[in-house]
Amino acid sequence: MPTVTEPTNQAAQRQPETPAPAEPELFAAEIAMEKKSSNFVPLIFIVGLIVVVGGTIYYFVKGAKEVLSVPVATTSINQTLKAQGPATVSFTAGSVDKPLDPQYELLAKAGMVAVNNPKTAPKATVTISGPGETLLGNIDGVQKDKTLTGATKYQVPLAVRTLVSVDKVTMIRPHLAKVDYTWRWKPNRLGQEFDASGSLVKSFSSWDRTTLIKSYGVDFYSAAPTTASIVLMEQNEGVWKPYTE
Repeated sequence: MPTVTEPTNQAAQRQPETPAPAEPELFAAEIAMEKKSSNFVPLIFIVGLIVVVGGTIYYFVKGAKEVLSVPVATTSINQTLKAQGPATVSFTAGSVDKPLDPQYELLAKAGMVAVNNPKTAPKATVTISGPGETLLGNIDGVQKDKTLTGATKYQVPLAVRTLVSVDKVTMIRPHLAKVDYTWRWKPNRLGQEFDASGSLVKSFSSWDRTTLIKSYGVDFYSAAPTTASIVLMEQNEGVWKPYTE
């Protein structure tokens, strides 16, 4: 009869084999990802640099073409001079405290007002003359306000600044320009009487002339044109305005 063969010790001791971890494959995948990442970052940097440099070049090339023209500069300077407002004189018609300021004497010499100033009275009375009323009616921008005492306070324009010429436009950088220009005063009828080089003002003492120039609207309105310069910056829609830091 066939005999049953007993299993040997070698077969009994055989164990299932545990697969070794695929560490080399994992490391290889990580290295590949790192290589891809290291290649991607410089690419982003290069693209960003190209965009920045290209945008800068476009800005300066575009800005170099957008220079400030003389007609546009003329409009901007006219608006700037207008915004500065006119030279003015202020005075009160009615009861005025003494001593009277010198502008009342100048207004009286110009036939604008009559001043009743008794030596013993604590106050003087100022009234607008007939020619003065007519003159005020022909001046644009006269302001009148009633005071608490019932008097009338006047603020009267004397002269405005007018542009003579735009002499030179220099581009400092895109959208920023320096404009050299010439301007002069344009006095109205009353402003002519307040001209510092006129006979009425010269009839005052040196002290009173200085006071009139400093505080009461007197200036050299008939003087030669004045040169000046201003820096303008381009705003939205091509509007150029004075540059302020």
